[in-house]
Amino acid sequence: MQTVDVAGDTPAALLGHYVGGAPLPGAGPYLPVTNPATGRQVRQVACATRGEVADAVAAAAEAWPAWRATTPLKRGRILARFRELVERDAQRIVAAITEEHGKTLDDARGELARGLEVVEYAAGAPELLKGEHAREVGTAIDSWSEFQPLGVVAGITPFNFPAMVPMWMFPMALACGNCFVLKPSEKDPSPALMLAALLTEAGLPRGVFNVVNGDRVAVDALLEDPRVEAVSFVGSTPVAEHVYRHGSAAGKRVQALGGAKNHAVVMPDADLDNTAAALMGAAFGSCGERCMAISVVVCVGDEVADALVRRLSARIAELRVGPGQAEGIDMGPLITAEHRDRVRGYVDLGVREGAQLVVDGRAATIPGGEGGFFLGACLFDRVTSAMRIYREEIFGPVLCVVRVDTPAEALALVNDHEYGNGAAVFTRDGGTARWFADQARAGMIGVNVALPVPVACHSFGGWKRSMFGPLAAYGPDSVRFYTRRKTLTQRWPGEVVERARFAFPGSATAQD
Repeated sequence: MQTVDVAGDTPAALLGHYVGGAPLPGAGPYLPVTNPATGRQVRQVACATRGEVADAVAAAAEAWPAWRATTPLKRGRILARFRELVERDAQRIVAAITEEHGKTLDDARGELARGLEVVEYAAGAPELLKGEHAREVGTAIDSWSEFQPLGVVAGITPFNFPAMVPMWMFPMALACGNCFVLKPSEKDPSPALMLAALLTEAGLPRGVFNVVNGDRVAVDALLEDPRVEAVSFVGSTPVAEHVYRHGSAAGKRVQALGGAKNHAVVMPDADLDNTAAALMGAAFGSCGERCMAISVVVCVGDEVADALVRRLSARIAELRVGPGQAEGIDMGPLITAEHRDRVRGYVDLGVREGAQLVVDGRAATIPGGEGGFFLGACLFDRVTSAMRIYREEIFGPVLCVVRVDTPAEALALVNDHEYGNGAAVFTRDGGTARWFADQARAGMIGVNVALPVPVACHSFGGWKRSMFGPLAAYGPDSVRFYTRRKTLTQRWPGEVVERARFAFPGSATAQD
């Protein structure tokens, strides 16, 4: 990390990259990093050139043979030590997340904790990487499979979870014996650099983990570098498609997690008080900037809709919006002024489309946040599937209520939408819950759980245009993604010289 002395409000910190186990100043150009709660620049971050990305990949490639030969037990111990160091420095990392992203301190703490769950899972590398053995598949013939690392792999992560989403990727990749190059969001780059330094302190060899900051130049350089064997991506669907197509065309293994429009179906028998409480956090937590945020509530019956809208309206009135650094805040700002204006534009559009704006957060006044990128919570009722505010991902604090007459109509809305990241149902009936969980075309289902984000020992991934590639993030799928299966068959001949066999070998032939 490089610092320069400057005057006025311009911050001194210039963030570069992390390559070969040490901070590396960037050649520039630099982009501003802004505190969304104040609108003020807090530091600058370098945009990597293609040459700088190539240097990071080269460092990873040079480190790979030794890291590949490192035992899974030792890899796991380094990750366990890394977890301890992250917990030691949690307050500093959380502060950086809140300063650069804008989310509340509680939300930042939760993000870091969920990322560390994946680190804990990855620390069990000796168990995760055990192969499969079959003795006597034929006479005196044994067969087994094992998982071998790919080599250099890369991760491209979004702004909304600057610590957690990178930890969805690199702990599992490292545990499997790969070396890693991370390209975090240029909007909140500090947490990734902090994690890189802690990995080195934990004993990770130089070059095994590297960070390159930047924009599309860095992304395309990683996609085109032939030394990068696999790319993991989380972000919007258009960019996910770009990463998937270009990475796959270059012969890489790719998992690309895209956008979402997650539905919560509220049945007539639902506990509406608890449902409303769950929906508040799911819709407005992290200012709605989550790929698992509930952005559509489908109410079965007008009576359910009327009662739920009343409850949501009352709770929104009590929502505490302000700078995330203040304790007790429920919702902070959006990431940039441009994104705030985009979300506000969707609210304007919803009004023009004829939806009923029950709660209008566009003119919300935030004490102490006059220069920040704030937008109050917005609630639409009587939204239809023909409206753009229903079809498109808004990625902000906007919740749409759709009314239907039957559970079948509600399920059809979930299944007909182009996105299929997550869906939830709120009901007291086990049969209804089982029917919805079985029939809903989404990758993650919640039953009376608004944010069904899987724990670390399961895998995270959506369906349809919410994910490109067959293997989901973290959990068991990540072992398959970051390794190649190799199957071995061996036989040691006895003292008798055997006759040649020309038929295709099988277990029956081998036992003749």
